[in-house]
Order: sequence, then structure tokens, then C-alpha cells
Amino acid sequence: MNRSTTDTPLAVALQYDGDRAPRVTAKGRDGIADQIVALAKQHGIPLQENEALASMLARVELGEEIPEALYLAVAQVIAFAYHLSGKSPRL
Repeated sequence: MNRSTTDTPLAVALQYDGDRAPRVTAKGRDGIADQIVALAKQHGIPLQENEALASMLARVELGEEIPEALYLAVAQVIAFAYHLSGKSPRL
């Protein structure tokens, strides 16, 4: 999940099952962004702010896998989330 810190908040949620590339599962600005962030917090989902990455991910259609060009950046976000939750990825 990424949230922009500009005047118009932007949030993008990703789902990663470990088998395929992560998918964009939610995205939105303003009130929708606030709802995405609130739901993530409610469910203990780690958040990471990265305005540039969120902007690029917001261009991906809902339900679609992220483009290969964003794999490294998103892998860093996933690694961050695993670290915060004390989990390790499946091998």
C-alpha cells in the first residue's frame, strides 16, 4: 500500500500471493484513499509512503498484475511488509 503526501492523497493497495506478480486491488484519491488507508490500518496491513511508486501503480487497471518495470520497487515494499510483520516469504 502506498500513500501520496501531496495535496491530493493517493493510495494503492496490492495483493501478493507469492505465486504470480502482485495485483492492484484498490486505488483512489481523496476520500477513497483515506478509506483504503483506514481499512489497511484496521486489518494491520503495513503501509509505506512512496509518492512516485503510488503514482505509477495508480495507472495499472484494478485486478491487473503490476508491470515488470515495477517489480524491483514493489519487491522492496513487499520485503518491508514482511519485515514489519515478522514473516518470511515462501520459498
